[in-house]
Amino acid sequence: MKLYFAPAACSLASHIALEEAGLKHEIIRVDLRSKTLPDGSDYRQICPQGYVPALQLKNGELLTEGPALLQYIADQAPATNLAPANGSFGRYRLQSLLNFIATELHKNFSPLFDPTAADVTKEAARQRLSHRLSQTEALLGAQNFLLGDYFTVADAYLFTVLGWARMVQVDLTPYAQLQQFQQRVLARPAVQRAMLAEGLKV
Repeated sequence: MKLYFAPAACSLASHIALEEAGLKHEIIRVDLRSKTLPDGSDYRQICPQGYVPALQLKNGELLTEGPALLQYIADQAPATNLAPANGSFGRYRLQSLLNFIATELHKNFSPLFDPTAADVTKEAARQRLSHRLSQTEALLGAQNFLLGDYFTVADAYLFTVLGWARMVQVDLTPYAQLQQFQQRVLARPAVQRAMLAEGLKV
């Protein structure tokens, strides 16, 4: 499999999942500004949307959208418990968490990375993030991970998104549980392997 990624982007979650699952894969870096690959070719010829992540399967099919990739990867290695079984209530809880992270956290970080976004837009995003981060802290509670004691692909996604906070000066110090969660996830060897492969500081 080939994972198209950009360092520290949301594709990091899929990269972590691949490492956790122990699945053989290749990573290919995408320049998101120019939409080009390392050989200079147009990434949009592979992924018309021009964003990451995208996962090219052995048969040539392409899968896009992070929550879909994460569940696909988890299902290729069921023994790793990266996702509850399909059809179980736990699986629907996982999907609920993935959607929450995508629409309430990921989406609200996006304006803070946009140099063309107006100050009022960025301030509104910061206020929404503050509210949603408080809710995320409550969701996590005293648990080690979002679904309890075992790490899932939802944790990989949350870890990735929370990692953006320091890039855009979002203060996580009011959220002690989230900070502890970040340290627990960062201590995982698979997470460190993925980050180092992307040239990120561990």
